[in-house]
Amino acid sequence: MKKIFFSFFATCLFFLQSNAQFGNLVNKIVKKDSTGKVELNKNISSTLGNGLSNEDIVSGLKEALRVGTDSSSKKLGKTNGYFADAAVKILMPAEAVKAEKTLRNLGMGSLVDKAILSMNRAAEDAASGVGNIFWNSIKQMSIADGVTILRGSDTAATSYLKKTTTPELISKFRPVIDSSLAKFDATKYWSDVFSAYNKFSAKKVNTDLTAYVTERALSGLFLNIGLQEQKIRKDPAAQVTGILKKVFGN
Repeated sequence: MKKIFFSFFATCLFFLQSNAQFGNLVNKIVKKDSTGKVELNKNISSTLGNGLSNEDIVSGLKEALRVGTDSSSKKLGKTNGYFADAAVKILMPAEAVKAEKTLRNLGMGSLVDKAILSMNRAAEDAASGVGNIFWNSIKQMSIADGVTILRGSDTAATSYLKKTTTPELISKFRPVIDSSLAKFDATKYWSDVFSAYNKFSAKKVNTDLTAYVTERALSGLFLNIGLQEQKIRKDPAAQVTGILKKVFGN
């Protein structure tokens, strides 16, 4: 009888101790605000990053974006970087599709093809020189953004970069596109195409070529950066530096 009693007593003590330890763990994970509402304890955010420091997280994300932007700008900045890639190739804008079809039907397909090629050549020329623009923006990422981005979608860092840099990128990218369009005679071809089209149409086409090519060029660039981020997050072979392995390797 004594053995049963002591066994029961020991079990109770173990149960109470276990509950106390579990309660302490719960108290570390959750806390109550002034209204009594239970919420996650923000003090354990570092444990949700596999024990990484905030500095490591931010450094890893910056490195991922540096690698992604560098790789993408080099890839798209080469001849046929845009033109030969169906995912980012710049075609006639929607409002000019009818004009394109009409001109091709009138035997002016060669003129349209030159206009399309020149737009893509302009984008390729501009993409090769944006590395510093992106890097200057990447360096501004704060510690407060790091954990949220790390635990976000597999393109969360790219989305952050796009959201925080697009206005500045447009202002810096547009003059390069404008210069490149002139360099590759895109403006001339565009003018030739729609001067010819407007002779046959009552509805004239008047679009801002520089703005259109800038928007499409940046869209293609961010698409490629996002693809690079996905690789870095998931593929060990893409984690080419120590900090990338440390942050994304697990």
